[in-house]
Amino acid sequence: MKLAEIAAHLDSVLKGNGDVEITAVTGIEEAGAGHITFVSNPKYAARARTTSASAIIVAPDFPELPIATIRHPNPYLTFARAIELFYKPPSAQPGVDAGARIAESARIGHGASIGPFVVIEDDVVIGKNATIHPFVHVARGVHIGDDFKAYSHCSIREFCRIGNNVILQDGVKIGGDGFGYAKQSDGTYYKIVQSGIVVLEDDVEVGANATIDRATIGETRVRRGAKVDNLVQVGHASDVGDNSLLCAQVGLAGSSRIGRDVVLAGQVGVAGHLTVGDRAVATAQTGIPNDIEAGAVVSGYPAIDNRMWLKSSAIFKRLPELLKRLDALEKSKSD
Repeated sequence: MKLAEIAAHLDSVLKGNGDVEITAVTGIEEAGAGHITFVSNPKYAARARTTSASAIIVAPDFPELPIATIRHPNPYLTFARAIELFYKPPSAQPGVDAGARIAESARIGHGASIGPFVVIEDDVVIGKNATIHPFVHVARGVHIGDDFKAYSHCSIREFCRIGNNVILQDGVKIGGDGFGYAKQSDGTYYKIVQSGIVVLEDDVEVGANATIDRATIGETRVRRGAKVDNLVQVGHASDVGDNSLLCAQVGLAGSSRIGRDVVLAGQVGVAGHLTVGDRAVATAQTGIPNDIEAGAVVSGYPAIDNRMWLKSSAIFKRLPELLKRLDALEKSKSD
């Protein structure tokens, strides 16, 4: 595809030779002749001058380069859209495989593609254009909206509710029992029936092998547009706000309240029964034992202001040196 055509598709401004033929979209380090790449992070700006790519996607105010540029206020989004011009994921054909087992009372909308060894139980309702890959289990009474996509080995437990345009990657478990036990007088644990459900609102995506537990009573809810990465655990009765991001290996204990537009980076842990305010950010491996106010950026354990944590980390590296100096100072005083 010629670069001028790409720029037109991406509603971007082209500077340079629009007749360049582009064959692929690649990262800046791997790019070669015939490739288009991008720069959105300033730390990669210097590489833009040395890349072997034929063209690069940059912001409107990026300095001029010897190669052609496509300029857009959001280079990363433009890069994402460019990929779609060159790669089309395999599309499943409508129809129900003979190896699928679908209850007579289940209602499935027009245009569904249901693979082998799928099990759909009684009273399930699924909207139009669903794509359900092999070995998916949808339990009794589940309601699912339009344009649903579930990859292999997903499980959706009884009575859960899923909105429109929801994607479940391989191995996702929706509505498993929450971790609820009452201690008995003899020291053993009595299992509490988990009678609640999970609700996934529209445009939610859940990554591979993530688990979202059903509530003891009431519901666990992941709100519109939230994205849940691989290997995330969302505990029972938690509430994840609109457009929030839970990155890999995040763990939410039960009854966590996560606001809208929150970012929890990899391996963040959130103690139960607390609130993380809207637009808060927790950097990787942060431990959150208390409420976090809206708009805060926190790090470390226990979570503190990110700037304070950076200063504290710098001091921590110097502790052996400071200890030696303190010992020397005390020795000189004693002499």
